[in-house]
Amino acid sequence: MNIVEKVGLEKSVIFIAALVSFITAFLSNCISVAVPVIAKDLLMSNIIQNWISTIFLLVIAMLSIPFGKVCGKYGFRKSLLISLIVVMIGVIGSALAMSPEQLLFFRAFQGIGDALLCVASMSLIVSGVPPQNRGRALGLNIAGVYIGLSLAPVISGFLTYNFGWRSIFYMVLPLLVIAFWFVYSLNQEWTTYEKESIDKLGSITFILGILLFIYGFTIINTLTGIISLSIGLILLISFVFIELKAEYPLFNVRLFKNIRFTSSNLASLISYFATFVITYVLNYHFQYIMGLNSQTAGFILIITPIMMAILAPISGRISDKVNPQKIAASGMTCVAVAILILCFLNESTPLYVIVIAMFLQGVGYGLFSSPNTNAIMSSVPKKETPSASASVASVRVIGQTMSLGMLTVIFAIIMGHVPIIPQYYPLLIESSQFACIISVIACIIAVISSLLGMKSVKY
Repeated sequence: MNIVEKVGLEKSVIFIAALVSFITAFLSNCISVAVPVIAKDLLMSNIIQNWISTIFLLVIAMLSIPFGKVCGKYGFRKSLLISLIVVMIGVIGSALAMSPEQLLFFRAFQGIGDALLCVASMSLIVSGVPPQNRGRALGLNIAGVYIGLSLAPVISGFLTYNFGWRSIFYMVLPLLVIAFWFVYSLNQEWTTYEKESIDKLGSITFILGILLFIYGFTIINTLTGIISLSIGLILLISFVFIELKAEYPLFNVRLFKNIRFTSSNLASLISYFATFVITYVLNYHFQYIMGLNSQTAGFILIITPIMMAILAPISGRISDKVNPQKIAASGMTCVAVAILILCFLNESTPLYVIVIAMFLQGVGYGLFSSPNTNAIMSSVPKKETPSASASVASVRVIGQTMSLGMLTVIFAIIMGHVPIIPQYYPLLIESSQFACIISVIACIIAVISSLLGMKSVKY
């Protein structure tokens, strides 16, 4: 009897998805605290150091939709096994990187595996857990995300301060091995698109469209950026028309006819755009402006994600009984208030004020994320769960990538292409304040989007 037979299939599926979500969240957020140290070690400017996280997220954004089709066709179990191996290679390569180019390359490699992990794990929950328990399972899955986000700054801060930034990646390897063992022990496979072919034209169009759109967004203050963003947008619009005519579309764009699905995805995209940058704003403030080391900054940064981890399962369970979009809207309102406080962040802001804002943001996003995800996943037929999972993963990382892109553009306009040293700290503060103002506006739009489509179809 293997481990899955002892634990039970449903519990094993939930555990695997939560562990995988923890790993992906940790990899996406562990770098934030270590960035100043990595930048100093590998001689990176303020613009390049933002790309350590941006390139990881950009690759996930490019591949999540195509991988939704791939994992649905070839099986969620098989996709998880392959993706875990790819992530292992990327993690080892990142730990051994000796130049900015090598680190960025292997962070992109991590992103390839992570994209497949995100899509397959979410689909695994929907396929392996009964509908009546779906909200609870998704809540636990998202709790895995927030536990990963919460522990990432603490663990990476401690490791970076005491053992160097490379130790962060070595720490992930045992978790990847455990996840691989559990997935390998599954005695069942799930597929939904096994008889359908992969839309190659749609895949290429989408990947190039996302690449050019997001890259253009990160340099939108230049002519090259405007041209790149415009071409990317044209390609993404072309992708929609290609999918409408395809016999076996890469992504069923007709799902967006359901207002609940569309509005919840839009709310998710905008929410990540608004909030992801805040971690970097606060980390830069703690380490550059306040002079804290990576270990101390990491311990403070745990506040927001730990509140998310506590509230995500609770709000997930409630969303099985109460309209999830109402809960999501109230949560995002709380996030808007939190970021509004941070709009006044400067060198004299007391730490307790920052802590209050972080607490409110964690409470708000903990109330938002699980119900919003439940609204997305419950608005599509079971056959389309891989597409819905891909959509959840895509809008999250596109929002996160654009969020960091926004900070990169603000840095370029206000600070220029410079190292972050004391003489530029006033410009760093100004950049952070401007980023927070944009985030508050985005939060308000996300609240409105969350309230749309509450009476549309639910499966």
